[in-house]
Amino acid sequence: MKVAILAGGLGTRLSEETTLKPKPMVEIGGKPILWHIMNIYASYGFKEFVVALGYKGEVIKDYFVNYHYNSHSLTVQLKTGEITTHNNDGEDWVIHLLDTGIETQTGGRIKRIANFIGNEAFMLTYGDGVCNVPIPHLLDFHRSHGKLATLTAVRPPARFGQMLLDKDRVQQFEEKPQIGEGWINGGFFVLEPQINNYIDGDQTIWEREPLEHLSMNGELLAYRHADFWQCMDTLRDVNQLERMWQEGHAPWKTW
Repeated sequence: MKVAILAGGLGTRLSEETTLKPKPMVEIGGKPILWHIMNIYASYGFKEFVVALGYKGEVIKDYFVNYHYNSHSLTVQLKTGEITTHNNDGEDWVIHLLDTGIETQTGGRIKRIANFIGNEAFMLTYGDGVCNVPIPHLLDFHRSHGKLATLTAVRPPARFGQMLLDKDRVQQFEEKPQIGEGWINGGFFVLEPQINNYIDGDQTIWEREPLEHLSMNGELLAYRHADFWQCMDTLRDVNQLERMWQEGHAPWKTW
């Protein structure tokens, strides 16, 4: 099953990083968050990716076109231009990089992806969020209900810590727990090809009419994931993910 990743947005809330590169190329631990997301899926055996490009898509293209050479030691024959790589033990991924338009909305990008993939189910996520959802369980859940779409429902981490007080005594203290109020769309979808019928065109926003209509028609179910999930919307989020990685506590590292 192919994994589709939306990587074409402007990333305006992270302008400190996205002036020169798209948000999925913002680095955590020296690697783009896009690479981290791919590794989550690849750790479960899903290694074919369809990446929807838009804003500064050439940066993502350049990264993967040169990835093999930049990841290995090289011998270069200057006279012939022949290049030999050493220790060829890199990732065995297949990556399709699709230009889906600078101004195309999320629904339009998904429609273009679905047209490329054809008549088969696929997984989909955003290019700016990581989590430790067990992908095989998510897939089994989707197959068990027979509907067109499954999304992963998550509880976002609280922005501030919480305390349980007994009069003036702090009975319990927890710094930024994963206990956001209510469930939200965390991405990490499994979709049947018929979802294409719910998307009009390039200017359709996936999170509005398509998901609303799928829900009203009983074709959208939620896989509840109560463990780690974190999006990367702001510089504060980047710093938090980087700190987790450097401290050796990166719950999304399933590989």
